[in-house]
Amino acid sequence: MSTAPQLVVHRDKELMAQAAAARLITRVVDAQASRGSASVVLTGGRNGNGLLAALADAPARDAVDWSRIDLWWGDERFLPDGDPERNVTQAREALLDAVPLDPKRVHAMPASDGPHGADVDAAAAAYAEELARAAGPTDHGAVPTFDVLMLGVGPDTHVASLFPELPAVRETERTVVGVHGAPKPPPTRVTLTLPAIRAAREVWLLAAGEDKAEAAAIALSGAGEIQAPAAGAYGRARTLWLLDAAAASQLPRALYPPASA
Repeated sequence: MSTAPQLVVHRDKELMAQAAAARLITRVVDAQASRGSASVVLTGGRNGNGLLAALADAPARDAVDWSRIDLWWGDERFLPDGDPERNVTQAREALLDAVPLDPKRVHAMPASDGPHGADVDAAAAAYAEELARAAGPTDHGAVPTFDVLMLGVGPDTHVASLFPELPAVRETERTVVGVHGAPKPPPTRVTLTLPAIRAAREVWLLAAGEDKAEAAAIALSGAGEIQAPAAGAYGRARTLWLLDAAAASQLPRALYPPASA
């Protein structure tokens, strides 16, 4: 079931990051109040890390019970543990090392020097199994129903490590796959697939900067998900595009929200 995207456009990327961080705190607190815990999928890249850094600085961050949150990742660069290019390494620097998380609830994707060695497909299968173990009887398939799943949007419309026309974006059964030959370095990656992404209650797509303007316009103008993977990313209850003015600059006026911050 696709949910129509909602758009929020902020003046600049700093304001976007701060507002998104405040929004995330609210969603997590609400989830913990209603169900006892929260489940969030993090994204890397400049916008994902910008949000985490803003969250680290947010006065309300301590409203979250950090011991009752599960953190997952939408994708990861298949590099050795601790590599500065890995999303989990950057997330730890931006936020995770500063808050009292339960280490058992921080679900990093496997590294290339982990138990699966250089076999990225085995690493992806292991992460899929970890997701399946966390899924409950009320969830939709073999992944938990994430409260919020965040995705950065690439200039080529890729989300997670789902790149236009490549096999991973065509996957309809598996929840996690290995990526070979990604057009953006490093070429080997692990990624959630569209079926896993669509299990989330809310999917948030983050785009800031002029280099994201064309991608946002394409994805929001009816493009197919094979050619524009961002167009295929949506949540069960809500799909939210969080943009700055530069990234929204090529959107058709009919899409542009009447009231933007």
